[in-house]
Amino acid sequence: MKVVVAYSGGLDTSVIVSWVKETYNAEVITYCADVGQEEELDGLEEKAIATGASKCYIDDIREEFARDFIFPMMQANAIYEGTYLLGTSIARPLIGKKLVEIVRKENADAICHGATGKGNDQVRFELAAYAMEPNIKIIAAWRDPKWTFHSRTQMIDYANAHNIPIKSTAAKPYSMDRNLLHISFEGGILEDPWMACPEDICCLTTPLSKTPDTPEEVVIEFDKGIPVKVNGEALSPAALMKKLNVLGGKHGVGKIDIVENRFVGMKSRGVYETPGGTILHHAHRAMESITMDREAMSLRDSLIPAYSKLVYNGFWYAPEREMLQAAITESQRYVTGEVRVMLFKGACHVNGRRSPYSLFNPELCTFEEDNIYNQQDATGFIRLNALRLRTLANSAQKRY
Repeated sequence: MKVVVAYSGGLDTSVIVSWVKETYNAEVITYCADVGQEEELDGLEEKAIATGASKCYIDDIREEFARDFIFPMMQANAIYEGTYLLGTSIARPLIGKKLVEIVRKENADAICHGATGKGNDQVRFELAAYAMEPNIKIIAAWRDPKWTFHSRTQMIDYANAHNIPIKSTAAKPYSMDRNLLHISFEGGILEDPWMACPEDICCLTTPLSKTPDTPEEVVIEFDKGIPVKVNGEALSPAALMKKLNVLGGKHGVGKIDIVENRFVGMKSRGVYETPGGTILHHAHRAMESITMDREAMSLRDSLIPAYSKLVYNGFWYAPEREMLQAAITESQRYVTGEVRVMLFKGACHVNGRRSPYSLFNPELCTFEEDNIYNQQDATGFIRLNALRLRTLANSAQKRY
């Protein structure tokens, strides 16, 4: 039997490599998608082989991730439950797709992942895999009857007994997941929602107490809703995300502490750092504010909850998400121009926007004298809109 294991080098997947090999008498091939983990990838191949894998794929898919997943989602202004910019969620469908590609390449029998039976990622990985390969065999370690671990503490003990190097400790047993869009911290010492997140739980952002005392301006250029330049410099999608992460992180932008509703039904507390994504979210909305028609924007905004829920729940490859994406792409036809933001003490303030397709007409909205707007027109406009209210007020249904 040959099994492709989704591998990060963290506690769960490090233990799983050894466990799959022993439990299923299988040859294990590990697959790690480089979606922007940075130094977390150092020594990963050597660790995988030492842990029992026969081969380790490390696949640099950062450009594809930013171009085909992050940016289309940003066009939708997707934000789950009003706070979460979907940093972990959006990476999973691409990783699931790539896992299936390795299964085909290696003629493997199954894929295996370390997502727990309580979480969202099990759904995201498996929905993506089934969308690519309907009959694929999936080993979900935490749901497997042969799995004997019931806590991360037990896994830490197993790793120590088998000389598997890990970063998680009893003192800091929280889980981390990093990519180009964000880093998440969950579990362990964060499981008490009343306990403040310790200042040292950070990676992409500077603690507010240590951020610069001088604000910094950044100009972002969009082309049809897609960011293409930062401060006049044309950048590839991945390079643009990386640059904004550095700029935003320096000023503590994009760190949030939330309790969210998982797809399986429970609430979960997470601390997320999304500096570049937070800047893009505010800048993109500002760009839309002068380039999108009011009713077109209203209709697109009504799609945000449904779109965000689909991404969060793992339905990236579902026809309804693709249908919504087509509408969103069309809505972005004229979302082109520049937005200037100011970064300071954890905040991202919009203080300028301009576009060749701007619908903002200073001659119409000026408080000074103009020759193109007849203010008397508003009389009929208001009376027509008040007609039903006046009718109610004159009827037996009078309410006030």
